[in-house]
Amino acid sequence: MKKSILYLFTLVIIVSVHAQEKNYKVVFDMSSKDTVNQQAVTREIGLIKGASPEAKLEVVVYGQGLDLVVKGRSSQQAAVQQLIADNKASFKVCAMTLKRNNLTKDQLVPGVEIVPDGIYEIISKQRDGWGYIKVGH
Repeated sequence: MKKSILYLFTLVIIVSVHAQEKNYKVVFDMSSKDTVNQQAVTREIGLIKGASPEAKLEVVVYGQGLDLVVKGRSSQQAAVQQLIADNKASFKVCAMTLKRNNLTKDQLVPGVEIVPDGIYEIISKQRDGWGYIKVGH
């Protein structure tokens, strides 16, 4: 009886760990101008990918978070470029935020994608089963 329970317990742990790794999808909500928050999101992506290389990660930038993905304005520009180049995360910026700030795609860190609406992008990811993290401290 004890062996059966131990076996079942071990099997449940193995299955849940495997399921967690396979479905690790997180969308980060970045609307903060705070450079500490911007540094935190790039650091967290590196840590997550180190622990779960197959994780799918996306940072959606809108509102005051815009500087994170604008060339010459971002203290994390090199980190963002490296994360994109290494396919560790995608960075998407809200088209309405760009328009409101009179910016174009050419002014963004290379590899940053534009989505029509940042909030809609986040909601769509959640609907597709992605976890949600609001970046802040």
